[in-house]
Amino acid sequence: MFRKILYYLFQFPLFKLQLGSIGTGTKLLQPIITGGKRIFIGKNVFIRKHTWLAADPVTGCSSCELRIGDGTYIGNFCHIYASSKIEIGKKVLLADRVYLSDNLHSFENINVPVMDQPVKQLAPVILKDGCWLGENVCVIGATIGKNSVVGANAVVTKDIPDYCVAVGAPAKIIKRYHPSQGVWLPTNEEGVFI
Repeated sequence: MFRKILYYLFQFPLFKLQLGSIGTGTKLLQPIITGGKRIFIGKNVFIRKHTWLAADPVTGCSSCELRIGDGTYIGNFCHIYASSKIEIGKKVLLADRVYLSDNLHSFENINVPVMDQPVKQLAPVILKDGCWLGENVCVIGATIGKNSVVGANAVVTKDIPDYCVAVGAPAKIIKRYHPSQGVWLPTNEEGVFI
């Protein structure tokens, strides 16, 4: 109880000053914040230790933002970097060490070190309501559908539709919920039932 009182007396007001907005009941444990005024966090969000939240328009996007929906849980050591738009829906579950990015280092010029090449803007990262990303998942410029599951260590660079299970690097759909039968059934990698 004493820790909860200390949180609301000291940490919560500090985050209110740093961020674009933060909802009631939200808890952030030792985050790293870059571009805080472009970060908007809903109610009852729980973000575990050492997660990096960044909304930094390194590609020149004037409307850069990171939004996290109500009731979302984000594990330890996650890395969420928006240069244009990352939107995490409501009740999304992210395991430890998840990486979300809507940008990528250019590497086209073989005569220039990658670190000296410009950052390239990709599509927004959208995690729809209720999805679950396992440990070490990377999502780079893609959308994950509603209530979809992405298995541990997957690398997602293409959109995953609603109610799918995807695994691997690159991630491939292996299962999808069949609404008329009310069960999860195997699919091909495009999500077509087999």
